[in-house]
Amino acid sequence: MSGDTIFALATPAGRSGVAVFRISGPRAGEVLKTLTNRALPAPRIAAKRRFYQSPETAIDDGLAIHFPAPNSFTGEDVVELHTHGGPAILAAVAATLQALGLRLAEPGEFTRRAFDHGKLDLVEIEGLADLIAAETEAQRRQALRQAEGELSKLYEEWRRALISALARIEAAIDFPDEDLPEGLMTLIDETMRALAEGIEQHLSDGHRGEMLREGLSVAILGAPNVGKSSLLNRLAGREAAIVSARAGTTRDVIEVKLDLGGYPVLIADTAGLRDSPDEIEQEGVRRALKRAEYADLKLIVFDAASWPDFDPDVAAQIDAEAIVVLNKAELAGQPLAPEIAGRKLLPVSAKTGAGIEALVTALAGKAAKALSPGAQPALTRLRHRAALERCLGALQRGLQASVVELKAEDLRLAVQALGRITGRVEVDDVLDLIFREFCIGK
Repeated sequence: MSGDTIFALATPAGRSGVAVFRISGPRAGEVLKTLTNRALPAPRIAAKRRFYQSPETAIDDGLAIHFPAPNSFTGEDVVELHTHGGPAILAAVAATLQALGLRLAEPGEFTRRAFDHGKLDLVEIEGLADLIAAETEAQRRQALRQAEGELSKLYEEWRRALISALARIEAAIDFPDEDLPEGLMTLIDETMRALAEGIEQHLSDGHRGEMLREGLSVAILGAPNVGKSSLLNRLAGREAAIVSARAGTTRDVIEVKLDLGGYPVLIADTAGLRDSPDEIEQEGVRRALKRAEYADLKLIVFDAASWPDFDPDVAAQIDAEAIVVLNKAELAGQPLAPEIAGRKLLPVSAKTGAGIEALVTALAGKAAKALSPGAQPALTRLRHRAALERCLGALQRGLQASVVELKAEDLRLAVQALGRITGRVEVDDVLDLIFREFCIGK
């Protein structure tokens, strides 16, 4: 319940030098006074305090910070307790807080309260979640931009422009006898057209933001025994895949996450591509081809030991963005050709490490090209994309509508679609603008 005062351990459980408990709710300040047997410290200033289970029994020495409402993360009174991170201390603090009538927070409840009190919108909350989960520098930068409201600001600008247009069209419908501006419908159409173009451009981003969140998907493809698993292990710097001289060892897709130049890359080792009577291996080949179909980038591997002989079915997987690798370069019996199917060959040796640095550089370059954000903050979730597509569809219908009431309905749908992204869907916004801008009824 939102009226409860809640608490949670904000740092990971286990032994640590410092642990942080957060408390939020109307009783936060009162609880801090009880815990410390002292008056509240000055707002937002860390104060050294001793925490007590009872007036006579101390738990630990630490720091206390008081964030009075509304100037806090949740918008409520918030307290932070910084204690030592021993398991016994954590247990004693938690038991004392519960004994004082506080409730353990549910997952995400602090952030939900921040949303309920207007401190964060849904897009900023998703950015905060991405920031916590970020594993690479590029992911961190994108998440920070979103958490700080850059994407929300863009969507809110669009929403307010639509609300303004909707207010004007509602006024034209409901108050036709009032002295309304000339060319009103032309102005509304111009606004709708400009926003439709802006949203269309925003959507045609090649899914950069979503790919950056999840990682660039790379599928390693090749015939059996060309060293795909050895190459994966060399790139990962560990034994991620089983390596064997026996063909067909890899039956399922094996994934490894890499950080290449600050960009997340998800590399998948797949089964060797060949015809086989073994139905398990056939399934592995089917999965490999399926993975190749949906991969953002293909790493095609050939065997230098048997060069220039190669499997034409593997060569058929080469496309304009593929990186073509000639593995086992140390076993090449003759000078290596510079290219195949019009694509430059990259000689490497998964065994000795030769050429691996060049391969990593090539992969990092592909990742940067595919994932680098532009000046405008990027779409990061399918939820945003679906809502923007609904908004764009409503605007396009509205521009074609010959009946003013239908145009108004499409504008309402467009406003609602944008509002669902940030969590701001407010009918009163339209009414406020009608009465403030047109002064109807005076």
